[in-house]
Amino acid sequence: MSRILNLTLSIWRQPGPNSPGQFVTYPANGIPDDASFLEMLDIVNEGLIEAGEIPIEFPHDCREGICGTCGVMINGRAHGQEKGTATCQLHMRKFNDGDTIVIEPWRATAFPIVRDLVVDRSPLDKIVEAGGYVSAPTGTAPDANETPIPKEVADSAMDAAACIGCGACVAACPNSAGQLFTSAKLWHLNSLPQGQAERFRRTEAMVETMEDFFGSCTNHGECSEACPKEIEQDFIAYMNRDYMKSKVYNRKLAGQN
Repeated sequence: MSRILNLTLSIWRQPGPNSPGQFVTYPANGIPDDASFLEMLDIVNEGLIEAGEIPIEFPHDCREGICGTCGVMINGRAHGQEKGTATCQLHMRKFNDGDTIVIEPWRATAFPIVRDLVVDRSPLDKIVEAGGYVSAPTGTAPDANETPIPKEVADSAMDAAACIGCGACVAACPNSAGQLFTSAKLWHLNSLPQGQAERFRRTEAMVETMEDFFGSCTNHGECSEACPKEIEQDFIAYMNRDYMKSKVYNRKLAGQN
């Protein structure tokens, strides 16, 4: 049997990127504990609209923990207190009646606030764009399946591919570093046979694009702790290794042209 929660929300409101923002307190009463966190915000917004007030802008799309669109700081933690859980997968049963919940957007220079809880995460897209594409033809599914790939390699690539690009790693890192996201995207391709042709060009381009926007990694480990898909820090080590190799490899190629 579900409980009904009466909560107090302290939510960051900011009308635009160049406007000052502040925390505003809202009651969230009559919230069923089987509602998701975003459904709770929907209920609060319905009350604001009925009262003629401007609803709270917050990021969301699929609400299934797949798209990476959702993401806010909840009581000072990216996506909230539950490990391996995106904001849209967090349920109100994890809170107690009478709780005060502080909700704010990602705090990182690379993620400027658009409005309220919505931030611009396009720098993550720029890193992916810098990587380009895989030119190796794989054909149809039967043709692709003829390429022998050890199970350990396939599993590792799939672990990296689980990254949904939400930006929690950046928001949680005290340096606002983007290494976990970048390394996951790189290892997804760099570990597979089809990704070898552009491996070192891709690595150099993506890492150096990352450095244009984000801080440096100093191995705090907050990134993997906050990641809703629990991406491991090992990928950062793989990326650093490939980056060093790429500087030598690409320099040799440049000298041959």
